[in-house]
Amino acid sequence: MALKSKLFRGNTQLEAAATSDPAHIIPGARGDHVKKIQQALIALDGAKIDSDGSYGPATSSAVLAFKKRRQIINRSYQQQADNIVGKMTMAALDAEMLKAEAAMEEMAVWCALASALGYDPHVQEVVNDDQPLRQTIRTIQESEQAKRG
Repeated sequence: MALKSKLFRGNTQLEAAATSDPAHIIPGARGDHVKKIQQALIALDGAKIDSDGSYGPATSSAVLAFKKRRQIINRSYQQQADNIVGKMTMAALDAEMLKAEAAMEEMAVWCALASALGYDPHVQEVVNDDQPLRQTIRTIQESEQAKRG
């Protein structure tokens, strides 16, 4: 399975973890692949961890929390989630990051459009609450309809 999110795509260690049991990422691992997992956990779950590339206790806890929330358990040999980043975890992280990246790209397009048309989309508020963005879109649509008569 080729990873599709921009964050993970092309990283050989993450690609391997997504397809091969022996390539699972476990506590104690270090490197850019761990840093990318940490970045995803921060982005997707708001994990309070550093993206330092070291799979220590904080990252281990964040992985476990991510898996518990999504019930990522290999039922063929597990009864509860663990702190290992394997095939199922990579698939979930990648799918969610792909969606998050698409949402951010869409938001950037709408903000650029609103700004180009002279509207202030309140970018900081948009990140935390999409209501200002919806109002800006509605205003733009109404303005365009009025121009067309």
